[in-house]
Amino acid sequence: MSVDNALFTPASPETSATFRFLHRINAEYSLALASYHDLYNWSTENIDHFWSAVWDFTDILGLKGHHVVDTAALPPDNPPWFKEAQVNYAENLLRSRSPEKTALVQAIEPEPNHPNPERRCVSYAELYALVADLVSALLARGLKPRDRIASYSSNCIENVAACLACAAIGCIWVSAAADFGPEGVFERFDQVQPRLIISVDAVVYNAKVHRHLPKLTALLANLAEKSSLRPEVVIVRHPFDVTRRDEWDPSWKDWNELIAEGRDKKLGRDADGEIQWTRLDFNWPLWILFSSGTTGRPKPIVHRAGGMLIQAKKEFVICADLQPHDVFFYYTTTGWMMWNFLVAGLSVGCTLVLYDGSPLHDPAHLWNLVDELGITIFGTSAKYIDQLAKGYKPAEHHKLTTLRHIYSTGSPLAPHLFDFVYEHISRNVLLGSITGGTDICSLFAGMCSALPVFRGEIQCRLLGMAIEAFTPTGTAAAPDEAGELVCTKPFPCMPAGFWPLSGYGDPETVESATKRYQDAYFSEFKDVWFHGDHVVITRSRAGNGGGLVMLGRSDGVLNPGGVRFGSAEIYDVIEHCFAPAATHAGHTVVDCLAVGQRVADGDERVILFVKLLEGQALTAELEARIRTEVRTRRSARHVPARIIQVEDIPYTVNMKRVEVPVKKIVNGAPVSSVNPATLRNPECLAAYERIGEALRAEA
Repeated sequence: MSVDNALFTPASPETSATFRFLHRINAEYSLALASYHDLYNWSTENIDHFWSAVWDFTDILGLKGHHVVDTAALPPDNPPWFKEAQVNYAENLLRSRSPEKTALVQAIEPEPNHPNPERRCVSYAELYALVADLVSALLARGLKPRDRIASYSSNCIENVAACLACAAIGCIWVSAAADFGPEGVFERFDQVQPRLIISVDAVVYNAKVHRHLPKLTALLANLAEKSSLRPEVVIVRHPFDVTRRDEWDPSWKDWNELIAEGRDKKLGRDADGEIQWTRLDFNWPLWILFSSGTTGRPKPIVHRAGGMLIQAKKEFVICADLQPHDVFFYYTTTGWMMWNFLVAGLSVGCTLVLYDGSPLHDPAHLWNLVDELGITIFGTSAKYIDQLAKGYKPAEHHKLTTLRHIYSTGSPLAPHLFDFVYEHISRNVLLGSITGGTDICSLFAGMCSALPVFRGEIQCRLLGMAIEAFTPTGTAAAPDEAGELVCTKPFPCMPAGFWPLSGYGDPETVESATKRYQDAYFSEFKDVWFHGDHVVITRSRAGNGGGLVMLGRSDGVLNPGGVRFGSAEIYDVIEHCFAPAATHAGHTVVDCLAVGQRVADGDERVILFVKLLEGQALTAELEARIRTEVRTRRSARHVPARIIQVEDIPYTVNMKRVEVPVKKIVNGAPVSSVNPATLRNPECLAAYERIGEALRAEA
């Protein structure tokens, strides 16, 4: 197969899982679907038949029943799915019991005292036994379905086991990354009141060991003082043996003691020693993820167990064609939904690589892991690829012969970064730019092993997700026309709601959570899910039904002179022409941020903040060159009215640019309107407040 202008084309799409699924649908329904586009259209027009077929094709364990979904329901109805089904998420992830097959590999960033840290490995049989012991220990504590178990941890084997044990008995998993500050974690845990908290005692980052217990202690003190919550605490010791037991609170329990206790009690097992899986309703709450919460308390988003399972199976088995022999790595913290995405890889039976540390302190380290562990699926963020492009070319230093797929998400992947991947990492990988988000904890659009990759585009809208780009009037945009990402049909990974759900909390609190949920997704357009992304759906090529180009978050859309465009259109130009790799530029723009400022006549002007290489200053010549490049590569409307040098660009803890809060500050909102606990560098906002005052004075 050869497709003009494609950066990558699959060797034999007709043998892919996508086409095997297509042939099965043709046989079952006497159809003649011939392309991905045909299959996509059928999947969104027949959501009940499609999702039933996904269950069967991916071989989900559990009782399916006859009901799938009310096809007359609209997205705001948030209809139940598979009402007769009984399923357990963890049971489906622990189907393999092989003592020979590695389930998890834990790699730790080297530091001076541990230059070659040992990698920890557990087989599927060992992981199953660990989860069984943990299930027993949790049941011994009286934990029951819908109780919350929280993690304040790093990406380690114990964290995965705890999540699976939680799901095995119907409890609800809540996770915060170890790099979150205690105040930000309090804002999350206070809302969901966990009965048990699992924490590490230390983490490694930037080749330094960081003690975690002071942050844990501050969190627990805050919970006790402000919400009278005193959960049981379990500590996972870092392999580097960082703390002593006498440094702990006497009430805390060591992880190994917890496991030994569970092994002795043997609760929750049948006569053969098998875990007694708690099979519950398809719509049962599995975990709670939190929105970024930059301008208020993070929203607690409840995801249904069956929805998470069937979406992951569709994405991995049908779309990505992952296999049990794959070695799957995703650079993520435990507070980002990509950790949940990675864990779901166990449902395929592949090996997961967990990493605790910095991705860029030594840029060679992750690529060494690719060669040493035979990683086939490498997941990361667009920000990481952008940083690599500023100075490190993996193909010059590593073999990378096992790589099949590279996934990128978190922010739009600029077109020149597609070039970087294919020129400086591998010409033989499927580069899957993917998009979804915390709100759905899965994907709207992304990778497909049956389709080509085009520069700057996400490959396709994923099966079963009825995606459109809507104009401001609520009509579908034409191909190649920008619009707001919406989903016009219900889908099984729609959140069950915001916590608390019905039956928890007083009725007024539940009603308030329900209203917040409806306002968040269904207030912009009538009867469709509004996701908050500004996108273009391109014209169909090679039967893909059109790819997606992400233009940025909708609330950060720029609108000078009534012309709407995404900030990513400006970032692409700056990164292509003025980033460190563009040495001809003379000056190096390390980072940038574009926001809209209201002006007196009700119009908006574009303000571009730039962070330059240390020691460099913004000159009139550089400003002129930026404006020329933006005008030439985009349009006169895209040209910033003001270009301002700043010392730092604000980012969330998950490394996303903080556009909307800066826009509010520039337009007069106080810094106090921004929740500092959600940012990596909140101290830089004071400068934006001062700049905003000056900008408003001149406008």
